[in-house]
Amino acid sequence: MSIQVILTDIEGTTTSLSFVKDVLFPYADQQMHDFVVAHRQDPVVAKLIDDVRLETGNAVLSLAQAIAQLRQWIAEDKKVTPLKALQGLLWEAGYRQGDFTGHVYADAVRQLQAWHQRGLALYVYSSGSVYAQKLLFGYSDAGDLTPLFSGYFDTQIGHKRDAAAYQRIVEAIGVPASTILFLSDIREELDAAQQAGLKTCCLVRENQSVEGLVHPWVVDFDAIAIDAL
Repeated sequence: MSIQVILTDIEGTTTSLSFVKDVLFPYADQQMHDFVVAHRQDPVVAKLIDDVRLETGNAVLSLAQAIAQLRQWIAEDKKVTPLKALQGLLWEAGYRQGDFTGHVYADAVRQLQAWHQRGLALYVYSSGSVYAQKLLFGYSDAGDLTPLFSGYFDTQIGHKRDAAAYQRIVEAIGVPASTILFLSDIREELDAAQQAGLKTCCLVRENQSVEGLVHPWVVDFDAIAIDAL
């Protein structure tokens, strides 16, 4: 069957690792304390702090301890759902204030637009929250790219190195797994997607090793030959 759907990762795939690690993560770390303290009575933020307590197994974790835990998770690059949700809220302020725009590689913009015009359905699957994903593409260097996408998935559907997560995505999209192409720079994610029956392609943007890589690989979106996969 031919490819009907493109499912793409963000970090290291559509977007440079340096933007996430050198811009977004430090911004969230710097703003976390003041944001949580200022919004601690907001129902959404209060629920996320409770989720931090659940995640740590400490129901009596103080607000200060919860903030310290969140900042530690940022430093460790943990894929923890309440952290990702809070980061999304923080980044919204940064995008809206013009502190930064979402980096998207020019080749990714070109091909996403071309695939959309061709009639392929485009989806995103990232460890960042759906909210954060929409912000990055909505406030991108190339303008608002969100009209290109049919849907978004994050760790609430499962972890990206777990084949079951991709099976759930296939069910949610509603097409045969073999008609979905998953793009990522992480071979363990590609392995999991392949186990679920998806087609795969690895983005090799940061000079990472391709030794032993069993997936097709390219250096940018322009080199992805959809009809040959």
